[in-house]
Amino acid sequence: QVQLVESGGGLVQPGGSLRLSCAASGSIFRIYAMGWYRQAPGKQRELVAFIRVGGSTNYADSVKGRFTISRDNAKNTMYLQMNSLKPEDTAVYYCNSRPSRDDYWGQGTQVTVSS
Repeated sequence: QVQLVESGGGLVQPGGSLRLSCAASGSIFRIYAMGWYRQAPGKQRELVAFIRVGGSTNYADSVKGRFTISRDNAKNTMYLQMNSLKPEDTAVYYCNSRPSRDDYWGQGTQVTVSS
């Protein structure tokens, strides 16, 4: 049973930066494309960015140029570097495979962008 644990969230001012981490209990990054998702209050969960097994990446238009997804296969860890954060980036951030699997959802990590 694979477990994904997100960390690195917090409260940051607009324009600030955070780096999220996703630690996997197994070597799934070599098998699945992986993504970062977020869910803001009252909104549906959305895919923010994903990275394919081969390493190519894609981003939602709302975060393109500000967020960078990466992974370290040796550490079974995926990252999301978030720069120039905006209040509309406030959400709980989750990692999962892409497409997502119901049994991979973790607790997420809260990101709050506010002055």
